[in-house]
Amino acid sequence: MRWIPAHAPLRVVGLCLAALVLVTACGGDEDEAKRSEAAARAAKAARLAYDGQILAWRDERLARLTRPDGWLSLVGLHWITPGATYVGSAQDNGTRLAIGPAQLGMLTLGKDGSVRLRAAADAEVTIDGQPAQGEVPLVVDSQGTPTVVGFNKGDASFVVIERGGRYGLRVRNAMARTRTQFPGLDYFDIDPEFRITARFEAHPAGKTLDIVNMLGMVEPMANPGRLLFEKDGKAYALEAVDEGDGQLFLIFADRTSGHATYAASRFLYAAPAGKDGTTELDFNKAYNPPCAFTAFSTCPMPPPENRLDLAVTAGEKKPRPFPQ
Repeated sequence: MRWIPAHAPLRVVGLCLAALVLVTACGGDEDEAKRSEAAARAAKAARLAYDGQILAWRDERLARLTRPDGWLSLVGLHWITPGATYVGSAQDNGTRLAIGPAQLGMLTLGKDGSVRLRAAADAEVTIDGQPAQGEVPLVVDSQGTPTVVGFNKGDASFVVIERGGRYGLRVRNAMARTRTQFPGLDYFDIDPEFRITARFEAHPAGKTLDIVNMLGMVEPMANPGRLLFEKDGKAYALEAVDEGDGQLFLIFADRTSGHATYAASRFLYAAPAGKDGTTELDFNKAYNPPCAFTAFSTCPMPPPENRLDLAVTAGEKKPRPFPQ
């Protein structure tokens, strides 16, 4: 910068100072514009990254749903009583399947909840991928990872489930029309405003919450706490249950249920709260329960506390009509 001579007239000094202020102001405006432009670029990049994350989640959701042993492959749910029952597709079986060999084998349910299967010699049955030999015990889903009984050259299978003290065979067929002709999923537009920070409020250790499933059975589930959050200036809460993996599982209904979304409920998972006592509720990842697609599931219903007086216009919409 050129110095103003000490002997310069006051008018000249004034003009020079005014010019200096103007240059400084222009420089400040230019810096502010650059900062605004950089902030806009950063916001756009963050939004693109978030949209990409949600789109990737949707792809994974569809892949899980349509895999050969996914929910869309369900073709039967058969409740059994203590004692022995013959299993197979022939009419003379006590438990008749819609698919599989005429005589698959004999299944025995003990009064203590133990289940055993003796496969028919010519049925080509597998137990967790290995040829069935003699009478073998089957793990029920309430006892751990359920044993998969395979047949039809691996395209079909069943597992034993327990719901409300009742035992049943959940049968799958990878070639089921519900899977091979699935019409796809619909979603609301991605909305970052439904990505919400929630505060976790813990319940006393050991607390459970009675959850009613689609069949009217009541099952107590671990209820570690509830999540408190705000949307558009109003306060809301969701009771969380724990399926055993430590994640916070949320079964909820809202003002869109039965209209834009599936009538019974939607599901959402959240990570355990961090050290600050908060976690993220991203309703863009809310999705339909299996019972939205098949009659052979036993979905949990939302407890009364989880019926939100809020239109959650994010996440998965109601199922598309199945092609006739």
